[in-house]
Amino acid sequence: MKILTVCVVAALAASAVGNAVAADSGNAVVWRDFTDTVAPAQQLAYEAGIKAYNQCLAEHHVKFSEPTVTHETGNDYMYSSDVGPITWADMDTLDAEAKACDATWRAQGNPHLKSETSAFMILQPDMSNLPAGWQTHAAPPILRVIDYTLKPGREAETAFSSSIKKIAAAAAKAKWPYYWMTAQIEGGGDGAPDYILVIRSKSWAEVGAEPNPALWKMVAGVYGQADADALRKSLDDSIAKGSDHFDKYNADLSYTAGK
Repeated sequence: MKILTVCVVAALAASAVGNAVAADSGNAVVWRDFTDTVAPAQQLAYEAGIKAYNQCLAEHHVKFSEPTVTHETGNDYMYSSDVGPITWADMDTLDAEAKACDATWRAQGNPHLKSETSAFMILQPDMSNLPAGWQTHAAPPILRVIDYTLKPGREAETAFSSSIKKIAAAAAKAKWPYYWMTAQIEGGGDGAPDYILVIRSKSWAEVGAEPNPALWKMVAGVYGQADADALRKSLDDSIAKGSDHFDKYNADLSYTAGK
């Protein structure tokens, strides 16, 4: 994956509208992510395994949808499936409902994996710029996912989170119509990023469209140029490394509750 050297500005430079799957509660802030890597020769068998698992979920009336995306850039032989946003308590219900299909996945999915990672993604509302009613918007066709690993220590964590909060506050004040979601990663294991930033788009044309005004021009319009420059430096200095990739929603490999 490509390493970013100019942090969040690269992430926010793409236009995006629409967000996420439906949620019934303001406490629904958690996603459970599974990311699988397969060998090229195993893709068809792996995808058949996902479909068999989804069929099992449907037969057992699991009430939580699980959309799946294919990684379009970066490592193309990766798939990610996410459940959410839901509450932490819903995780217990999900585990109980899906347990009946564990054997199906182990028999028809696991044999075709090179590896699988899983993590919780915790929504950070004050580090996000989300449109009204975002919980009810349909899953978008294209996602840009930017991973951020911070420098060690409390200072970097504080600088990063406070900087993104100030950018989000500026976007809200300016009514800047370009949206993103920030989530903190928990339980990702060694090598997992600290945060991800997700931009959702309807098309590649929308991905390539430049925002007007540009991000840092918008920020400068709210805080003044000197404060915007200082904010940008603080943000850059907090990040050890970043990478990005594009994902594409795959309806054939997704489980939609109730269908």
